[in-house]
Amino acid sequence: MVSSYKNPTRIVRKVEEVATAWERIAPAAEFGGMSLADFRAAVAESFTLRTRSAELEVELSANIARRAAADEATNSKLKLVVNSVKGHPTYGENSDLYRAMGYVTSTDRSTGLTRKGAAEEPVLEPAPATL
Repeated sequence: MVSSYKNPTRIVRKVEEVATAWERIAPAAEFGGMSLADFRAAVAESFTLRTRSAELEVELSANIARRAAADEATNSKLKLVVNSVKGHPTYGENSDLYRAMGYVTSTDRSTGLTRKGAAEEPVLEPAPATL
């Protein structure tokens, strides 16, 4: 079940507020069939999972940074291989190998020049009159 609190940190503040008030005003009393120690033990899993979530977020952030660094190294090697294929006397930038790697060969590349004709203006007909 998803927490009914719109702000998940609110439940932490509320638990702390309730436990503090309970401890100050009625530490020996039982509520809901629980002593204060029982209550703290019952809600401990929520705090443990929050701590674990924070650890995982830090781990994820660090992993994303490591992945970005690894991707930089990978991109450098990729460029080295592709540029080597382009400069290879047997293959070059017009080869099937270069094309199979997902690049457009120089013979397949168009100039990009387009000549656009005059656009025709649409003819607007008047809307029928309403009474």
